[in-house]
Amino acid sequence: MRLAAHIKIKDRHILNLAKLVSGPRSILYKKTDLAAYDCDGFTIEKYLPRAVVFPQNTEEVAAVVKYCSENDLPFLARGAGTGLSGGAIPINGEVIISLTRMKRLLNVDLENRMAVVEPGFVNLKLTHAISDQEYYYAPDPSSQYCCTIGGNVAENAGGAHCLKYGVTTNHILGLEVVLPNGDVIEIGKKGIPDAPGYDLLGLLTGSEGTLGIVTKITVRILKNPESKQTVLAYFDRVEDGSQAVSDIISAGIVPAALEMMDKIAIEGVEAAAFPVGHPRDIEALLLIEVDGIHAGIEEQINQILEVCRNRNVREVRAAKNEGERERWWANRKTGFGAMGAISHDYLVQDGVIPRSKLPEVLSKINEISQESGLRIANIFHAGDGNLHPLVLFDSRVPGETEKAIEAGSACLKVCADAGGTITGEHGVGIEKKEEMRFVFTDEEIMAQTAIRKVFNHDNLLNAGKLFPTPGKCAEIKQELTKA
Repeated sequence: MRLAAHIKIKDRHILNLAKLVSGPRSILYKKTDLAAYDCDGFTIEKYLPRAVVFPQNTEEVAAVVKYCSENDLPFLARGAGTGLSGGAIPINGEVIISLTRMKRLLNVDLENRMAVVEPGFVNLKLTHAISDQEYYYAPDPSSQYCCTIGGNVAENAGGAHCLKYGVTTNHILGLEVVLPNGDVIEIGKKGIPDAPGYDLLGLLTGSEGTLGIVTKITVRILKNPESKQTVLAYFDRVEDGSQAVSDIISAGIVPAALEMMDKIAIEGVEAAAFPVGHPRDIEALLLIEVDGIHAGIEEQINQILEVCRNRNVREVRAAKNEGERERWWANRKTGFGAMGAISHDYLVQDGVIPRSKLPEVLSKINEISQESGLRIANIFHAGDGNLHPLVLFDSRVPGETEKAIEAGSACLKVCADAGGTITGEHGVGIEKKEEMRFVFTDEEIMAQTAIRKVFNHDNLLNAGKLFPTPGKCAEIKQELTKA
């Protein structure tokens, strides 16, 4: 094997791994190549992996996992690398198992409304593949044009339309999983997720790659709604926009999506690739979409227009046509990346609060911005209280990165104190693991790590993610052991 000429004997594991994944073209090991895998969408911390392997099927994944397990090599799975909490960062010098070559659509069953995909299959491609049959896949994270369904399962990704249709876990019917010892199991066979026994599908979905590596996914697909319409509303006060959100839900309307952007966020999207002409002086906008049977859409739209007018809206209107509706959504979907047009760096946060606390929490986030001296933009799924404060900073300025991290943590504390939690769809990863203490006691954290140990006994799979570093938890465990 030509690879052998370039590898020192101390790197024999590279040679052995190459044999398990179809040879030298399926493994990276040089530092120049590994640099592309030193982080995911969370770029503040970077670590080089030991190697990156590219299996092409479940058997190769299982072989690599078994080898790593038997040789005490830390390892983790990686999809497209769009995760925003550092869940795919190799903080322990892991062997990265990249699933990007496992990207096939294996089966579509329209009669039973389900499809089977490999983990590297891109989210939006599923909708494109079945749209001619008038079906679609509902979870729609902002990165859906490039994120993979395997990564969505790991993070339990959501998206703009999760208010009505739920997050990834609501659309998973079955999984094929490689366990940390290399064994392969199936959960939810034949697309029946509600079999008797423990909800293992629910446990695996959102476990952030710490319990196993998903190699096949059976998902629920939906029939296209008969009709959909989108409303855009501009407000001179964030408080009025926030109250309109609660009023819409109180009126008995369940929009497919109910999004809000504040003034700084609007500045960003209007400076980026998809401007639509939003006024630069407004404090907030709402983007509201309803769908369903055609006969009921107009009535819902009229109710939404009336609610907004009763909340001092400056301007509110429904999209004139499909083209305008699509432009509005393109503008919103690029919101995170658009911050690069107005800031050298930005840190995306992800917290959840009760809808009724929106004005209070947004006011406190503004106070955090003033105290830190950093601008914070807000783009969020207002309908279900899933906030995304974006802390804008410049890593070239000494101390600003640390300030941004502190401000982001403070935003999460505000969410937790308001009766919410520290993540709605981005996961915990390494970014928010210490903030887990905002919402869980030491005993509750220990209970969760005990579950992880059942699957991942030696903690070789994606170690150091999701849970806080040992502290009080370890002390409590010692006391319990003594008792």
